[in-house]
Amino acid sequence: MTMNRTTLNAYLEQEVSDPDLVDLIDRIASACWKISQVVRDAALNGHQGQAQSINPQGEVQKPIDLLADDIFRHSCKQNDRTSVLISEEVEEITQLRPSQQGDFVVAYDPLDGSSNLDVDLSVGSVFGVSRLAKDLKPLPAGRALICSGYAIYGPSTMLVLTLGTRVVGFTLDMGSEDYVLTHPDMRIPADTAEFAINMSCAPHWDARAARYVEQCVAGPDGARGKAFNMRWTASMVADIHRILIRGGVFLYPMDAENAGLGGKLRLLYEAFPMAMIAEVAGGSASNGKADILDVSAETPHQRTSVILGAQNEVQHFQSLTL
Repeated sequence: MTMNRTTLNAYLEQEVSDPDLVDLIDRIASACWKISQVVRDAALNGHQGQAQSINPQGEVQKPIDLLADDIFRHSCKQNDRTSVLISEEVEEITQLRPSQQGDFVVAYDPLDGSSNLDVDLSVGSVFGVSRLAKDLKPLPAGRALICSGYAIYGPSTMLVLTLGTRVVGFTLDMGSEDYVLTHPDMRIPADTAEFAINMSCAPHWDARAARYVEQCVAGPDGARGKAFNMRWTASMVADIHRILIRGGVFLYPMDAENAGLGGKLRLLYEAFPMAMIAEVAGGSASNGKADILDVSAETPHQRTSVILGAQNEVQHFQSLTL
């Protein structure tokens, strides 16, 4: 039996009045489709292992990181109203063409969690889109985002995005090469019994993070009065996707090792897009003190602490004293 299917293109034509934005999202979706192919064939084409270069975060780049960045950059460049790109893999802000008010700024992480590829686990891409204001300053404010999304490359390829009203998920149909709407209204429940955190950082946590995790693992007899499950994928995209599908909270708090940098995760192309998605889906996103979307971006690779997901868990974390 053939079912009525809403494709990404049909959805965008219905929901977005600006043809330039429709074109940009479509080009980003095409880039993610191409990256999914590269990810699938990485071992066959020798794209695993490390490249002889370092990204702006001081991390050793894999060949596939650079390839994914090239794909993303080329796709965005084809949109006539995109003038600024901010990539995890490139030190400087990329000026594609002379800027005008209203032009698009795209901040993106072309391949999040690429270290997972060697063990065949899920990875993804993250992006946020904003418009240049009258002053043409290239660093967007979190509340200025007009579209955010991510692609996850796992057993299936999914594109999840928000235009500010709801969070929707599209699954790539490899036969037709169409993204098909499969998750029309993704929501994060306010309560959860599942958290995601990098336990290897435990020796460096501050008192609040340590106390939060201690309460969670104490079980029904502890202060929280229930058992929590812990999950950690080492890919922000995979962990956030799980939270959108079945609930939870994701934590990457600032600790003694990364405090000098401001945290671990990057504000513009990781925290901002995921925070917008979380808030639209009914969740919260905080740096431990304030909503992430209210944090000012001062540099293209600025870092931040992230506590994101179920509203009541984010609030509980913030209520704990240092």
